Amino acid sequence: MTEYGRGPGSEPWHPEDPLYGDQGWGGQQSAHGQNQYGGQQQPYPQDPYTQQPQDPYTQQQSQDPYAQQQSQDPYAQQHYQQQPAYGAPQDPYAQQQPQPQQSQQPQYDNGGWDTGQQSAAAPYDAQQADPYGGRQAGYGETHDYYSTPEAYPPPQPPGRREAVAEQAPTQSPDWDPEVQPEETHPFFTGADDREDNDDEYDDDPRESRRGGRGGNERRGKGKKKSRSGVACLVVSVVLVGGLGGLGYVGYSYWQDKFGAAPDYTGTGTGEVEVEIEKGAFGSDIGNILKQKGVVKSVDAFVAAQNENPKGKSIQAGVYLLHEKMSAAEAVKMMVDPNSQNLLVIPEGYRNVTIYGMVDKKLGLKKGTTKGIATSKASGLGLPDWASNNKDIKDPLEGFLYPAAYPVTKETKPETILKKMVSRANEEYDKLDLEGAAKKYNLDGPWQVLTVASLVQAEGLTHDDFRKMAEVAYNRLKPTNTVTNRKLQFDSSFNYLKNQSKIKIRSNEILNNPDPYNTYYHEGLPPGPIGNPGDEALRATLNPTGDGWMFFISLDGKKTEFTKTAAEHERLNKKFKEQHGLD
Repeated sequence: MTEYGRGPGSEPWHPEDPLYGDQGWGGQQSAHGQNQYGGQQQPYPQDPYTQQPQDPYTQQQSQDPYAQQQSQDPYAQQHYQQQPAYGAPQDPYAQQQPQPQQSQQPQYDNGGWDTGQQSAAAPYDAQQADPYGGRQAGYGETHDYYSTPEAYPPPQPPGRREAVAEQAPTQSPDWDPEVQPEETHPFFTGADDREDNDDEYDDDPRESRRGGRGGNERRGKGKKKSRSGVACLVVSVVLVGGLGGLGYVGYSYWQDKFGAAPDYTGTGTGEVEVEIEKGAFGSDIGNILKQKGVVKSVDAFVAAQNENPKGKSIQAGVYLLHEKMSAAEAVKMMVDPNSQNLLVIPEGYRNVTIYGMVDKKLGLKKGTTKGIATSKASGLGLPDWASNNKDIKDPLEGFLYPAAYPVTKETKPETILKKMVSRANEEYDKLDLEGAAKKYNLDGPWQVLTVASLVQAEGLTHDDFRKMAEVAYNRLKPTNTVTNRKLQFDSSFNYLKNQSKIKIRSNEILNNPDPYNTYYHEGLPPGPIGNPGDEALRATLNPTGDGWMFFISLDGKKTEFTKTAAEHERLNKKFKEQHGLD
């Protein structure tokens, strides 16, 4: 049986046309022993006419087409005596050495076919034919196609003819250094451009699209120019718009990060009332001012506050500013106390004085705030430990804490009184009034507050406050036989008289039975006689321990402290002489 699986047929052999037998195969079959892709002829060791009908390329059951029959690989058995030169006449089967048929199945071994015998030569050791380089007999050269009877077998009968599928060409090397591969990518060949234009030129012949002559060429060029012009215009518009957008974003970013913040110039006009809450930071203040129309931007205010040495000293309060003023001018005004719309309560002021200040600040009728304080005292937020003694002249005394309170034109007296009481509670909670009361045998925080109000009224400096507190505690002791637990403070008498005098006659002060007269009654007055500040409060909690029992101020500017009654009497006599008192 031959390489192509053909058996003998009934068609006559044409002795003069060596390819005659292939006519029945439609020209798809190569000569016996010759590669159908133009390679060299390969000799075969066996009878080509062995009749064994089977698939043309699978000579065994499920075998590679290179296993020609059930016998061994012919390449493993043939012996090449000498490779003739190309183009020389030769007998393609002259060098063939027939081998006995082997029944052993071929197996893979090192890329070839192992037939079970030691092959005379490795399948690929012999010179391998280049699948594209083999030469066919040229003109003037004649191959003897009839040297053997096996040269060209007759074709199959017409009923058994069937086309043989093309065999895959023998693989060539991965690359050939002498032949450069043709570039096929659309980027290099311009295929995309042609395909993109197909829709536009469907009605034109292809020659006109590829440089054809005549009107078609001119018409095609005109369309391309028109289309290219519109495309360029669109691209230009997109580019200009994109560049403009990027420029705007870049400028905005530069302005935000590195540019000066928007700001007004000058001192502004008009008048704006701005309230700053406690705990507000620079950015919070800037936001409030921007909302009120004072400054143009928060960043400008923050920058101006940082540049001003006193910028960080801006306190909570109400400020009278101008509209559309520069941030620097706004900071300058806010650090000036005169620009604040505040109600400032000094330390030691009595409630009756504070009520008049509120009326004046709010433009109210005199006595308005005092009436509200009297009628609504229980609803203004006094602490639980506040006394309800019937002899107390003002239950709010001692709770209108000295500080600066922002007010506006719309502020109500009740509102500002609540703020004062709330501030007093906040400050008193920071102090251990209960502990001081137990330590000095006082009746709760209320009496500690009362002592502090006396210290505030009598003292002038911080050192005075501490000595005054010691004098009060020493005179309140049950063992005090010098004054018999009488405080004898002029400040309490002045409170009940709603006056501030240092020239008080003895017969007047010793005979007044008012509960607030400490010359007449033992112990503390019913309640505070004023609103003590922070220094007086802390001095009351931390008095001196030097044994001071008396004090007197000869000129109203300096206080003299003594420990014995004799020392005090000598100073008291001197005081009476200076002021013409008996």
